[in-house]
Amino acid sequence: MFDEDQGLYTIGTVAELLQEHPETLRVWERNDLIRPDRKGYQRRYSSNDVRRLKFIKYLMNEKGLNIAGVKHLTSMYFCWYKQNCKGGATQNSPVPVNESKACWKIEGTYCLVASDKAEMCNSCAMLRSCSGCSGCNT
Repeated sequence: MFDEDQGLYTIGTVAELLQEHPETLRVWERNDLIRPDRKGYQRRYSSNDVRRLKFIKYLMNEKGLNIAGVKHLTSMYFCWYKQNCKGGATQNSPVPVNESKACWKIEGTYCLVASDKAEMCNSCAMLRSCSGCSGCNT
């Protein structure tokens, strides 16, 4: 079975695929928007990394966000760096979706509504930076 999180593509291949300069991808990596695997000094991008990069490009080019805006927005996706993210669903799906939050993985779908509050709390930047916090209190 194909692992969508396995780093397969070089920076040159991904840059060509996205029609971006390789340095742009390096800048996005330095700003923690993307975390490709490393094999020695060589970056290896997975299929999910390419999807993330397409979403980043969409947010910048179509929505007009800068790097700080993209970083802030993607921090609200609990699954941004999660392996084996299943992706979203359409509005007509029997599964509840958040229609205000486009899925980064599957174009034209929306993020699923978090099924438990711990999932939402684990993605919260405030909780991660809080010293002595024991978890979600809501």
